Amino acid sequence: MERENAWKTYKEKDKKELEQLNGDYIEFLSVGKTERECVRETIRQAEEKGYQSLGSVLKKGQKLQKGDKVYAAYMNKTIALFQIGEKPLEEGMNILGAHIDSPRMDVKQNPLYETEDMAYLDTHYYGGIKKYQWVTLPLAIHGVVVKKDGTSVDVCIGEKPEDPVFCVTDLLIHLAGAQMEKKAAKVIEGEKLDVLVGSMPLKDEEKDAVKKGVLEILKETYGMEEEDFMSAELEVVPAGRAREMGFDRSMIMSYGQDDRVCAFTSLAAMLETESVDKTACCLLVDKEEIGSVGATGMQSHFFENVVAELLNLQGDYNELKLRRCMAHSRMLSSDVNAAYDPLFADAFEKRSASFMGRGVVFSKFTGSRGKSGSNDANAEYLAALRKIMDDNQVNYQMAELGKVDIGGGGTIAYILSLYGMEVIDSGVAVLNMHAPWEVTSKADVYEAYKCYMAFLKDA
Repeated sequence: MERENAWKTYKEKDKKELEQLNGDYIEFLSVGKTERECVRETIRQAEEKGYQSLGSVLKKGQKLQKGDKVYAAYMNKTIALFQIGEKPLEEGMNILGAHIDSPRMDVKQNPLYETEDMAYLDTHYYGGIKKYQWVTLPLAIHGVVVKKDGTSVDVCIGEKPEDPVFCVTDLLIHLAGAQMEKKAAKVIEGEKLDVLVGSMPLKDEEKDAVKKGVLEILKETYGMEEEDFMSAELEVVPAGRAREMGFDRSMIMSYGQDDRVCAFTSLAAMLETESVDKTACCLLVDKEEIGSVGATGMQSHFFENVVAELLNLQGDYNELKLRRCMAHSRMLSSDVNAAYDPLFADAFEKRSASFMGRGVVFSKFTGSRGKSGSNDANAEYLAALRKIMDDNQVNYQMAELGKVDIGGGGTIAYILSLYGMEVIDSGVAVLNMHAPWEVTSKADVYEAYKCYMAFLKDA
């Protein structure tokens, strides 16, 4: 069943809405390259739309009513937004869940060193990457430094036109005979992903003069001592804004579209949705790329705890009602799929692949090799979603991730399904997934937004 290219269905009004949405998306990608930055931007947008923090609601002791809008952030890396619906929470929610972490390089806790008059930051890569893709690129450093007295300093170097950038070096082709014989996984080793950050020695210093020069700059700029690296979270990401791609400007090229393309469209749908029957929720979480672990990953109890607080604020909490709320909820696990690439056709089963420009992608199951580790959505839920999509003129397609025995992947879907709720993966097809620069179709961004709007309204 070949699906129609969404571009062929658009009228001028649709194209205008599409371009407006994608302009906002480019800005979101450009200002939100880390989890903390995404949460900060989400809070800014939410408060502009009348959302208030759960903490402030608790402090006031006010009772939640239909139409109230609240958000709860945790450790500045994960956030949940809720719009209270007409029906009791016990009857469940409509949840859009995406992740806001992306593959990158993290600066280690004892990172700064000098060798042969060059200063480096030692890194540990985060998530699944092809390490050779990260060399010779202009890189930026984003993150936070927290000092012993508790003061926090935000760091962002490499994004402004006047900023310096950084890079991981590579061996010149003239001397790379032995390197070129290695397998791709070994061409660049993980311990070779060290970022070059300086080469000018500090005047009147003999030992580690370049390193000391870098430390002096850090102290002048951020009030930072070398030991402050121990309580810093610094992420190394590609430098530069998201950009339109193609002569026809039909695509977007950017770092971090897995999974911020779904995070953005979920948030946009949430903020534009009004007067819901069932309580609507947008859940943006951390750590998906490394297994959804830790206090800010989906495996933590953060989300369950927040829902318990909501029930309590309605004067309606007990353990059984919490369990009923979770079990009666429906969720779109908003995560990306691999777009069919004609240049690497052997990796795909074409009939079951997702294609750029053909709309939002539903994946009944994920996992790998025999659906291992997969959430597998039930047929009844799929049928209900098909009706919602068709009733709202949403272009959509069904797909899985590559050929059966080639690979596979996972999302947060299986974690929420443990509550007994109906969950399916639903997102955007991405070219170059997990590379420093990923590619999406503007049409698919628009269709994902329409899909999420329809789901919150009609599911």
